Amino acid sequence: MYSIELTIKLSPLPLIVQRKDHSDAKRLYSEVIDFMKKDNQRLLELTCEKVEDKKITVLVSEIIAVQIYEKTSSSGSSKRPGFSLQN
Repeated sequence: MYSIELTIKLSPLPLIVQRKDHSDAKRLYSEVIDFMKKDNQRLLELTCEKVEDKKITVLVSEIIAVQIYEKTSSSGSSKRPGFSLQN
């Protein structure tokens, strides 16, 4: 399972949606980046593959960061998001 995490201005909690396939997660990540680059796009609606009927609509101008990371199913934990000096 792969998580796509959006950091929103003035919000302490990130918005997270998940994709089962790495290619789908990369595609969504690229889509979010493309929306952030365009000035004419105002809203972005995201759905989650893990939780049915979970939808999030975000004002694109409020997104300040987006990241993608893999959540391992064997241990229930996830790789540490962001950048780290530790492996």
